[in-house]
Parts: sequence; structure tokens; C-alpha cells
Amino acid sequence: MARPTIADIARRAGVSKGAVSFALNGRPGVSEATRALILRVAEEMNWRPHSAARALVGARAQAAGLVIARPARTIGVEPFFAQLLSGLQAGLSAQGVALHLLIVEDTDAEIAVYRQWASEHRVDGFILVDLQTRDPRVEVLEELGVPSVVLGGPGRHGSLSSVWADDREAMLSIADYLAALGHERIAHVAGLPEFRHTQRRIRALRDSSRRLGLGEVVSLPTDFSDAEGAAATRALLSRVDRPTAIVYDSDVMAVAGLGVAAEMGVAVPRELSIVAFDDSVLARIVHPALTALSRDTFALGEQVAVTLLETVADPGRPRNVKTPTPRLTVRESTAVPRRSG
Repeated sequence: MARPTIADIARRAGVSKGAVSFALNGRPGVSEATRALILRVAEEMNWRPHSAARALVGARAQAAGLVIARPARTIGVEPFFAQLLSGLQAGLSAQGVALHLLIVEDTDAEIAVYRQWASEHRVDGFILVDLQTRDPRVEVLEELGVPSVVLGGPGRHGSLSSVWADDREAMLSIADYLAALGHERIAHVAGLPEFRHTQRRIRALRDSSRRLGLGEVVSLPTDFSDAEGAAATRALLSRVDRPTAIVYDSDVMAVAGLGVAAEMGVAVPRELSIVAFDDSVLARIVHPALTALSRDTFALGEQVAVTLLETVADPGRPRNVKTPTPRLTVRESTAVPRRSG
């Protein structure tokens, strides 16, 4: 979609291009009523004064945009995002491209930022995370015509490029391992239910329960915070038929769950096995060290950066990059359940 020019604003407002220039640059030469009209029309057309020069010469902004709609507190404590951002910045800065990061409260606010940054030509492309089912952001980014990469999958997302790992295959590997140890009551402390990767993990665990002949699988959604991870663990361990194994969608929640187990006198791993879906230093320094799905998150960020730069250079050919499925690293937090000993 072409960016509006001074001529477009002048045509819609019914004034000269000179009057538009005066009004947008705060110079005298137009009445206050005309200035107000021009500014209103410019706002309606999503035009920003400093975008005009760039648009005229076709210059790039040499920046990529990442807008995250999650509570800032949860982002700040997640090692996954720290490693992802480090890899993104490394991949982009190697080509002299900056990363513009903004954390907002919800999807509507995120979409508003996309529209603003696109109209101001502030970035050359966007990185979209936390893919949702029937995600409205995909259509908006296609409409804006800005090269974009979705971190998540599987498959293509309209005309947007994507980088993804198979969350379903990863969860199946956890279920197979726990079932082989003898666990039949497996619970899942999940992330936000509207995220596509959360739903794929929930479905994979339920499918594994039927395939392996396990008991009913319970998945409790959370906001990925340590507080909600702890609360979900208390609820699960307070049940009469409490689970013998719990899978957590993040290492932060898994560490919180480990603390709750100690608080309630439930021995890990003798009475409860714990598996984290993310691996980090945090998972390795607690006692017992956590069994977790391991992958090079820094390299994942670098791959997203490379894919975005390739898409910016050739926007007519969307990329679909599947990265290696995270592999289970077994540590001291999982064992044969006590009743089988």
C-alpha cells in the first residue's frame, strides 16, 4: 500500500501543496482553521511529517520492529526472551540494522503500533511473535505491505515469512518419556490459551494420553508468570489424585512449581517429576536440576533476523523455515514414580 504524500493530503483537504507544507511544518502562511483541517486529514491518512523525505527517495530505515503484547513483568524474567532478543540483535546489527522493541498491553495496541510505524516508515520490516489462532495481525501486516516474519507455525501465514519449530513433536517426546518411566497421571501448566503454540501443546498431550493409555490429562492455562505457575501447581498438588508428573510451558514456571512442591512436602523426583518446556541456566542451577527441552534460542533469534533481512531484500518470495525440534535433556527432576519402585 503506497504511503500518502503531501499531494494526496492537499487533494483530499482541497488546498495547495504549499499550504500542506506550511501546516505540517508549523510555519506561518495558513489560517488556524486551515491548519487544523490539514492536520486532521494527515492523521486520517496515517501520514507523519518525517516519512515524506524517506518515501520520496525510497530510503530504508535500517531498523526492524518487534512489538510484544504481554505483561512487561513476565517478559523481564523469562530467559527465553532474553536469549531470543540477543540473537535477533546480533543477526540484525551484523548488517547495520537496529531493533525497535515495544511492549504493549494487548493485540489492538500492537496493531496500532504497526500502523503508526509503517506510516512513519520507521522500520523496514516486522517480527511477529506469540502467533494466535485466526490471528488478526497477519491480515493487517499484509495490508500494510511491510515485509514481516512470523515466529511460529507450522506452515505459511498468508504472504508473510515464518520461522518455526514443531511444538507438537516436542510435547510428544515429553509424553513418551514420562510414560516410559511409568507415569500415568500427567498434568500440564500451560501458557496463554489464545496462543497457537499453547493449543498445539495441549492437544499433543491429550493425544498422547489416548495413544499411550494414560489417565486424564489436565492442562491449566496461565500468563507464564511465576505467580500463576505456583498457583496452578498448588491446585494440582492439592487434588486427591494428584499428578505424578507436571510439564511446564516455561522454565520460570517450572522453578516456581519446584518451590511449591518443597513447600507442600512433595519430594521431587521421588513423588513428583517436573519437566520444563524451555531450558536455560535457570533450569540447571536449581536443585534438583530440571529435565527440559533444549534448543539454541540465541541461534533461533539469529535465524529470524536473517529471514527478515532476506524478506526485506526480496519481499515477493515468502520464506518458510523450520528449525530443529527441541530435544529432551534429562536431569535430576524426573524419575520412576514411587508407586512403581
